Amino acid sequence: MPLPLPPTPVPVSLPVDTSPIETTPPQGTDLDPIWSSVVTETRTRGNDIHLPVSLAYAERLCAAYPQADALLVRVAILLHDTGWARVDEDKILSEGFAGDWRKAAIRFEHEKQGCLIAQEVLPPLGYDDAFVAEVCAIIDGHDTRHEAYSLEDALMRDADRLWRFEPMGIALASGWFKMNPAVYTDRLRAEIIPELLTEAGILMGEAALDRSCALLKTAVLR
Repeated sequence: MPLPLPPTPVPVSLPVDTSPIETTPPQGTDLDPIWSSVVTETRTRGNDIHLPVSLAYAERLCAAYPQADALLVRVAILLHDTGWARVDEDKILSEGFAGDWRKAAIRFEHEKQGCLIAQEVLPPLGYDDAFVAEVCAIIDGHDTRHEAYSLEDALMRDADRLWRFEPMGIALASGWFKMNPAVYTDRLRAEIIPELLTEAGILMGEAALDRSCALLKTAVLR
């Protein structure tokens, strides 16, 4: 059951793991049947990198906010971008990452398709209708809606953004936005860090971004 969203950034009282994300890959095998159901959908727009890394971040965030429904957050982040596999691939970069990209029709369409995929794959795996509806409520609008509706929604949104601060996220996304890494990491610090909805997410994002900038020598290579 989703919890109401507290004032943001949501305060954290527990220790926050800000170590490199590769030190805590996604835990357990309980979601493997879902992964197996969407292998094809992960092969678009770098999702076979984005989704596992974002799941690892989602699990860290859930550890920092144990009151949240961790299963809901984990399933929603796993499925949230699978809809990119069912939109016009030629338009993903030309429309989804250009201009006022948050309002691009293709972004609304990928959210819609992501909900349809969730409705297809989850019931046969034993997830009930109420849970599927909660997952879809988070997927629908995760890119195009300005506000989060619940704590679980906020945790998924932060996990979706946090992968961008890692070297692999910078490598992929800087190309999508036609920026060099220095310009893109400047944008992350100026625009995306302020979008994070939890104190834990902010701490993780700042630590990862600092490491990536040092590794990629963005102070010099600009």
